[in-house]
Amino acid sequence: MEAEKANHSIAWLCRALKVSRASFYRWRRPADRTPRAQRHQQLTEAVTALFSKEKERAGRDQLTLMLNAAGIRVSAPTVGAIMRANGLRAVRTKAWKATTVQDLQAKTAHIENHMLDAHGKRDFVSKVPGTRLVGDITYLRTGEGWLFLATVIDLCTGMVIGWSMAEHMRASLCTSALKMARNHGHFAEAGPIFHSDRGAQYTSEEFQKWCAGNAVTQSMGAVGVCWDNSVAENFFSHLKTEFYHHEHFTTRLAARSAVMDYIESWYNRRRPNRRAGGIPPTAAHAAHQTRVQEPLAA
Repeated sequence: MEAEKANHSIAWLCRALKVSRASFYRWRRPADRTPRAQRHQQLTEAVTALFSKEKERAGRDQLTLMLNAAGIRVSAPTVGAIMRANGLRAVRTKAWKATTVQDLQAKTAHIENHMLDAHGKRDFVSKVPGTRLVGDITYLRTGEGWLFLATVIDLCTGMVIGWSMAEHMRASLCTSALKMARNHGHFAEAGPIFHSDRGAQYTSEEFQKWCAGNAVTQSMGAVGVCWDNSVAENFFSHLKTEFYHHEHFTTRLAARSAVMDYIESWYNRRRPNRRAGGIPPTAAHAAHQTRVQEPLAA
């Protein structure tokens, strides 16, 4: 009975205002129930949930790639608008860069720069994993003092395939990182090219001897040209601005554990990498392995 009265009142009102009943119901329907508004609400929930899950490390472009990979079609401008509307901003701070320490007595005249194309321009691209690698060292502050991190990065996938951390920055720090990459099967059969700066660790007799004994061809850029190893340095920038500068580690052990988690759980396995075509490095590496094995299976 009450429903009939309500409908009668609505009909009378529509006639008086000279509007259709359909227009009245569209006007009365809350804006947040429209298909477009519902879709926006779903995207907002997806963006905020993923942003929180990834510990506020992922920015607009990374979130867009990750959502698209998960089957949620959304553009970068839309993700950016949602982030601004909800006060979401990826953690970023300016990274601190240490100066490379050179050994002026080191014998490096025989070491060429293999990261140049036929025209002499920098070429840090690789189509096959394990063939062209880069590496560097960085300083990490802890409550117990400095912790030094050496890395090895594959130029094909962008994957950190080897790393080593220690209280010192002797040559063994760098050879340990390469040993990890080798022992996990990340060296090409014919041996990789490994590019670094001219720091004392990489020009040392110990390091050169290790490379020669493991079919590793050393490559180095020019003295004092910082961008000759920018790929390796770029990883350290991400590590520090996305994670390390926002934490405080009282012990080296705590820092080591956190850095390992960042590399394996986030950077290698979940973080979209432009070098890998917008997917995580491990996914790019797995895809390449699949392509190599398909002809053999056929």
